[in-house]
Amino acid sequence: MKANSRPSKDEYYLEIAKAVCLRSPCLRRKFGAIVVRNDVVVSSGYNGPARGVINCFEVGCLKDELNLPHYSGYDFCPGVHAEENCVINAARHGASVLGGTLYLFGLNYKDGSPTEAKPCDRCKRALINAGIKEVVLRRSDGSIARINVVDWVKEDSEKYVRKIEEAKKKQ
Repeated sequence: MKANSRPSKDEYYLEIAKAVCLRSPCLRRKFGAIVVRNDVVVSSGYNGPARGVINCFEVGCLKDELNLPHYSGYDFCPGVHAEENCVINAARHGASVLGGTLYLFGLNYKDGSPTEAKPCDRCKRALINAGIKEVVLRRSDGSIARINVVDWVKEDSEKYVRKIEEAKKKQ
């Protein structure tokens, strides 16, 4: 790198989110998130159990024991996702995330390789309600993706209507 070259803002903030993810006690994948408003980091969060709840690295991972795929097992996994913790931590300290950009970074636990950090439906809904305007993440090919959170409103609505229609057909 040239002495006078600097990383882009997206690269810079994704590297901060990467550092945050290293605090995660998850035995499968580590995620870190930060919220930036007006070019200032206002909050951070990583995936892990609620405060005071036992960590998986202390007793093992139930999802691994059951050989469950990623993005499943939410009904019994004690983990709070990085995106949720980021918004919760802001609220705990009176920082507004309204209109902010959330940067999300993920690593595989076993080999430390980057993994694409895709917010689950629950986190998408939390980010919509928190007023996050955009999510920035690194794709599996190394490129950077910018996601407009407002697009998730239409996507979630359409998904729900499809499920209602399917349920009615089964009756």
